[in-house]
Order: sequence, then C-alpha cells, then structure tokens
Amino acid sequence: MPGRALSFGAAAQAYERFRPGYPEELADLVLAYADRPVRSALEIGAGTGKATRLFARRGIAVTATDPDSAMLAELRRHVPAGVRVRQAAFEQLRTGEHHDLVYAAAALHWTDPHRRWERVAGLLASGGVFASFGGPLRIADPALRDAVAAARAAFLADDEIPSPDGTPPEAGMQWPGTELRASEWFTDVRQEVIERRIPMSADDFVGLLSTVSAYLELPPPVREQVFHRVREVLPGAVEVTADITVHLARRTSQP
Repeated sequence: MPGRALSFGAAAQAYERFRPGYPEELADLVLAYADRPVRSALEIGAGTGKATRLFARRGIAVTATDPDSAMLAELRRHVPAGVRVRQAAFEQLRTGEHHDLVYAAAALHWTDPHRRWERVAGLLASGGVFASFGGPLRIADPALRDAVAAARAAFLADDEIPSPDGTPPEAGMQWPGTELRASEWFTDVRQEVIERRIPMSADDFVGLLSTVSAYLELPPPVREQVFHRVREVLPGAVEVTADITVHLARRTSQP
C-alpha cells in the first residue's frame, strides 16, 4: 500500500479541515493504562497532528513523524512549539531513543508488517506503552449509507481498508490486537471502544471523503464525478459514526 500511504499530502488542508480530532477521553484511557509517568512519546504517521495535539496538551514531549512533507507542513501550523517533527516513514526510524509511549492514529495499517513489532518495541522503554487507535467514518443511517454506496458503485466498490490480517469484523479482538497478542514483544493487550456520533453538513461529508485514500487514488475527473453523485443523494446534514477502536499493549523485557 505504499502509494496509498503517500496519497494524503495532496489533501493535507482538507484532511485538517474535515477529519474529526480526538477526544480527551482517548488520552485519559491511554495514560490510565500506562499507570506510570509518560514523559515522552513518539507518533507514527502523525498526519496533520490531530493526535499530536491531544498528547502534547498533557505535557508530554511528543516526536511526530510522517513520511509526507505536505502533511507535516500542515501539522506545524497547529501543534505546540515544543513538538519535535521528523519527516520519516516508520521503517526509517532508528531505535536508540526509548520512549514511554509509541502510538499511531489511523496510520498503523500503512506500515510494513515485516518486523513491525520488533521495530515498535525498539522505540519503547521496557514497560512502555504502545497504542493504536482509529476507525472508519460511516454515515449512521443504513439506508443513506446504502444510497451513497450505490452512487459510487460504478467507480468504487468499497472505500474502506480491510483488516490487514483478515480478521473478520465480528471477531472479538480486532487487528492489530490480534498481532500484538501473538508477539513476544508485548503483553497485557487490551481493546477498548470510544463511541462517537458526529453531525456534519453534506458538503463537509463530501469534504471528508476527499481525504480518504480510495478516492485520492481516482483520477481527478472521476473523483469529482463520484463526489457529485454522492452529494446528489445526501440530505443537507448527515450524522456520522466515528467510533474509535483503541488497542493498548505493554512492552515486555527483551525476549
């Protein structure tokens, strides 16, 4: 998926405008799980800094990393001055600095699975915490959701990313918790869900779609045609389910 992973820069300003941020409840959950002082954190795939701000506001020294220069340029406009910013893909990060927290906000699925957990562990202090969180943004009304799917069907069958390890959506433990449980580098794996519903205008919902990789990969004329068709079936306002699935794990001592 490298092409899709690097497709967001062209929509960096739209990403900042239309993607919802993260609630304080999320930081509360992660820090309560840590159950020890969290002084430093490294963020994988920081994007425009939606999650960066959440943890930086808690007084944590955050190092935000992302491979896309346009996303980081937007991030710098919005994060506190003390945030360290590095343009680098996850696979380019060198171990050596050990953080109390390493986290990824709707970004982990873009990373290379080869030695993924060994790499994450190498960025963490012993007993440090890894957190991954995110979830699809869907229209809450099933009938309206079906209408949108029908409107885009000629150009795009699905706009969501399937589970990287094939875990079915009805399974009790979702990815990446499935992989974390199997990893010798992590223990105490937990999964939590923060439920959210967000009202937005139809135009803002289409703006949200403009930040989704499946649409960003379409040729611009096709993309605009899809957005026009989708907009035609929407009422003036929609409600979006934006539940956040959170996976937490603790680094073991080196196996």
